[in-house]
Amino acid sequence: MVTATTKKPAVKKTTAKKTTKKRAATKIKKNLVIVESPAKAKTIEKYLGRNYKVVASVGHIRDLKKSTMSVDIEHDYEPQYINIRGKGPLINSLKKEAKNAKAVYLASDPDREGEAIAWHLAHILGLDVKDKNRVVFNEITKDAVKDAFKEPRSIDLDLVDAQQARRILDRLVGYSISPILWKKIKKGLSAGRVQSIALKLIIDRENEINAFIPEEYWSIEGNFKKGTKKFPGSFYGLDDKKKKLHKNSDVLEVMERLTTDEFTVNKVDKKERRRNAPLPYTTSSLQQDSANKINFRARKTMSVAQQLYEGITLGPNGHQGLITYMRTDSTRISPVAQAAAASYIVDTFGEKYSKHGSKVKNVAGAQDAHEAIRPSNVLNTPETIAKYLDKDQLKLYRLIWNRFVASQMTPAVFDTVKVNLSQNGVMFTANGSQVKFDGYMAVYNDADKNKMLPEMAEGDVVKKDNIKPEQHFTQPPARFSEATLIKTLEEIGVGRPSTYAPTLETIQRRYYVKLSAKRFEPTELGEIVNNMVVEFFPNIVNTEFTVDMEQSLDDVEHGMRQWVEVVDEFYQPFAVELEKAETEIEKIQIKDEPAGFDCDVCGHPMVIKLGKYGKFYACSNFPDCRNTMAIVKEIGVVCPTCHEGQVIERKSKRNRIFYGCARYPDCEFTSWDKPIGRDCPKCGQFLVEKKVRGGGKQVVCSNGDYEEEKIK
Repeated sequence: MVTATTKKPAVKKTTAKKTTKKRAATKIKKNLVIVESPAKAKTIEKYLGRNYKVVASVGHIRDLKKSTMSVDIEHDYEPQYINIRGKGPLINSLKKEAKNAKAVYLASDPDREGEAIAWHLAHILGLDVKDKNRVVFNEITKDAVKDAFKEPRSIDLDLVDAQQARRILDRLVGYSISPILWKKIKKGLSAGRVQSIALKLIIDRENEINAFIPEEYWSIEGNFKKGTKKFPGSFYGLDDKKKKLHKNSDVLEVMERLTTDEFTVNKVDKKERRRNAPLPYTTSSLQQDSANKINFRARKTMSVAQQLYEGITLGPNGHQGLITYMRTDSTRISPVAQAAAASYIVDTFGEKYSKHGSKVKNVAGAQDAHEAIRPSNVLNTPETIAKYLDKDQLKLYRLIWNRFVASQMTPAVFDTVKVNLSQNGVMFTANGSQVKFDGYMAVYNDADKNKMLPEMAEGDVVKKDNIKPEQHFTQPPARFSEATLIKTLEEIGVGRPSTYAPTLETIQRRYYVKLSAKRFEPTELGEIVNNMVVEFFPNIVNTEFTVDMEQSLDDVEHGMRQWVEVVDEFYQPFAVELEKAETEIEKIQIKDEPAGFDCDVCGHPMVIKLGKYGKFYACSNFPDCRNTMAIVKEIGVVCPTCHEGQVIERKSKRNRIFYGCARYPDCEFTSWDKPIGRDCPKCGQFLVEKKVRGGGKQVVCSNGDYEEEKIK
């Protein structure tokens, strides 16, 4: 009995302690972490554990007013920020969470925009910008996130100032020039620092093309035989001197000297050539390669890269960020990533393939706040995670993974051979190469790169198989594609990685340019706007001036200059240009073109007008008659469904071409592929023309059971 009585209070005491601990635990405050994107909030919260709560600001929460300039020019260009419309409930929620939090950490993206978002959040939440509450990580992996929280820093006000200066400069340009464009040309137009230079580059290239005068030139290609082995060669010159063939008489002079089938080998030059691995991707080089290799537009590249950065659920391995931050102009790779790549390369290909320890140099002027674009974990090979990615994600991830691994591998080595052949003073050259060591090329599994020549020595005799002269004409420079325009903007130092995709989108949306066969072609409206900007705002389209401005913004970021001084340096001469433009620019009337037929509503002549999305038919009796029609392009094929209407070329909301019946909505026939007016010999369905990878076209059955040979 005594024993029982003694034990009972002890049991009650233990229970009371547990209850007290439980109540105390419920009152423990958590650390609040604010990121930009909801997609990564859950992943980061999982990495940090139960003492942290992670929420998203969903991008910027404050910005300049849209309705006014919102820059006080008289008072040191002070920006007038307001809370972004529609974000009131989110801001109230963030304030409530911050008030109840043990500490608040700002973990927005590691660039100027991310730093500005952190600064605005600090303002809204009443945080001290000097406190060490800013956390940055370049990849969303457990180690990277945890390491970042070990060393929080204060908000980098120089970085904030650089972003603020860029935002104010863009606002001063846009909100000053755009109203002039509306007043003098038409409503809905805009001008900007980077977009104006991009437009001018496209128009200057078009002018070069129009002014181009083709020049005639000739080539002579030959096929030769050494024993039973054939190899190609090209004409080089006469009597040991290089000779260009400008006209037919030059070719005749060469051909008259060739009197036999035999050529003598004069010289055999053997060398070893090394080809270094490419550097890992920056934003610009990723956009260019993505356009050239997997046919992604710049905007799509950045959208898919964002998904890979924020993370994908990899089955039992959970949600993981697959690549590092995708807005960068640095080619730096961290020592940790280099070591991981070296280990993978040695295990997969062998030790001689790894260049671990060699340094990757950054390009001059790179914003080296973070690394190049690379996979977060090199062991997540495209093959091992393919089943968790959609088609576009896999294409882009494979591109990034291959490029990174290749960048950490040794050069490829080639044995090259150059052979000079001659007969009666006529010289031909033949070149061959053989992969001696594939090096970084091993990661790409490229097809056979060998271009072998038969074994030859000086004094050997080879025979010609055939020799064929061909006439050519020089070609004008090509129009810019998205990839080549981005490369040019980067080379001249205009804009930053984050600006390229939205810039190209803006000049298309304003109908300053249109894409024709994936190349930029200026419109009449684009030329009118460009002419006005070039004449009255020359500094806006002066590349040297703009490059200097970018350098000044970099100087602000590094604490070497004050942002107000940089903005004022730009605005003072710009204000003079504005005043002159207001008084001297005459109103430009964009004339309507006659359409050649009458309105089917009121009988007045129809005209071709230039609208926001291009040209369209409209009644000349506007506004009394508001009849409009889309301008359609017939392809000369009768509709395969109703057999009455013509098939016409149309455009989707995303500006993608498709084909439909002119009798729509009475006939709802549509096809992404172009019908050719013939039926399938197997099933009777209509045949279409499809584009094939690597260039060319192919006629196939719309039902998928017949195809013809590819056409180049």
